[in-house]
Amino acid sequence: MSRYNDLMIKRVTWYDRTGFEPVEIHDWLFEHQKKLVDYALRKGRAALFADTGLGKTAMELSWSDNVARHTNGQVLLVTPLAVARQIEDEAVRFGIDAAISRTGKPSKADITITNFENLHKFDKQEFSGLCVDESSAIKNFDGKRREIVTEFCQGLQYRLLATATAAPNDFHELGTSSEALGYLGFRDMITTFFRQETAKDGQGWGRTKYRFRGHAEKPFWQWVVSWARAVRKPSDIGCSDDGYVLPELKEIEHVVHNSTPRDGWLFSVPAFGLQEEREERRVTIQERCELAADLVKGNNPAVIWCHLNDEGDLLEDLVPDSVQVKGSMEDDAKEDYLSGFAKGDYRVLITKPKIGCWGLNWQHCNNVVTFAGHSFEQYYQAVRRCWRFGQKHPVTVHLVTTEGESGVIANLKQKQMKAEQMFSALVECMNREIAVAAKHDFKHKEKVPSWL
Repeated sequence: MSRYNDLMIKRVTWYDRTGFEPVEIHDWLFEHQKKLVDYALRKGRAALFADTGLGKTAMELSWSDNVARHTNGQVLLVTPLAVARQIEDEAVRFGIDAAISRTGKPSKADITITNFENLHKFDKQEFSGLCVDESSAIKNFDGKRREIVTEFCQGLQYRLLATATAAPNDFHELGTSSEALGYLGFRDMITTFFRQETAKDGQGWGRTKYRFRGHAEKPFWQWVVSWARAVRKPSDIGCSDDGYVLPELKEIEHVVHNSTPRDGWLFSVPAFGLQEEREERRVTIQERCELAADLVKGNNPAVIWCHLNDEGDLLEDLVPDSVQVKGSMEDDAKEDYLSGFAKGDYRVLITKPKIGCWGLNWQHCNNVVTFAGHSFEQYYQAVRRCWRFGQKHPVTVHLVTTEGESGVIANLKQKQMKAEQMFSALVECMNREIAVAAKHDFKHKEKVPSWL
């Protein structure tokens, strides 16, 4: 156990800050935002895991503005597709000098906004800081894209990662975030805190699982909160929750009867393993899509999240006043449709979570339809596009599943429960570390006799 305590003394970086005193904590920030921006600036290289609707865009712009003014240089702010325009609009509203560039050349503004897809075009030597919006998307990129983001971060003195779901039980994400910030790399993190195990699913495929080494769990979370802040609501860091109460969320599960059992079966039985789950989705695609189309009838905005190309194409045919955003589209076309839905130009949007579930604000919509899937993070992000602080109406989420997908739903609920427990533990650990840091934060000069 002493090994881990010694490690934490070396690794916990409360007193090893590489940042600076803020140039300006902007008046338009709320109290919890001011605290988080102040922390990130003084830290220099930090992550903000702030839930949807807590104002990550405002915090990112304030942080970037401070870095640009402190260094008399430029900051690059990287975002998912279609979010760049949203951030540029927010910058205008707050009076921050920021502009979009997708050419690889810095804009003339203090802050250049671009998409992940264009990051490889830029030269990091031209920037004094990097802000990564929706940084949890890094781990979902292929290896090449993830390497580009991580490599761009290296060597920059000031770095900020911001995301709503750092999924505390997703150790892969925490490792990639730490590596991008210049702390422990992913492999070093695994070696230090975890045992690696290989489990087999129903089809015999090996899956890598990570379990904490003995006595390593507490030091692990202490290490995480040494470079990150995790906030689900303002009171998590001692601020008032006034104005930050979410409306009611109604989650309704719709089970589709499989009239065509999978090959080799006389009737429907729960799918076992990924191969059978894929087959279950294939044979029920018509019934599931017809039900989803029926759930979005009317005049109100709605979003349908699908997982397969065939699902998206069929839904587009079944819902006349809809638009589909799919992977084969050009980036500009995707952005136009995603932004158009946010502005109310289209009533129903059909897309996949991996395309459109990052960073977009759709508080105008309170009807969500999604098909079953194992990824709790994708489900969470898909729901949170609409169910977020600022939403004024109850949000209804329709989860369309089949009789054979009961195992998928059980797995999703288990992940949700574990994530909530882990996040609570992370917040508790964070506040303990904040209290410890406050005792060592010497801000006042000692009064001594004049003769000294």
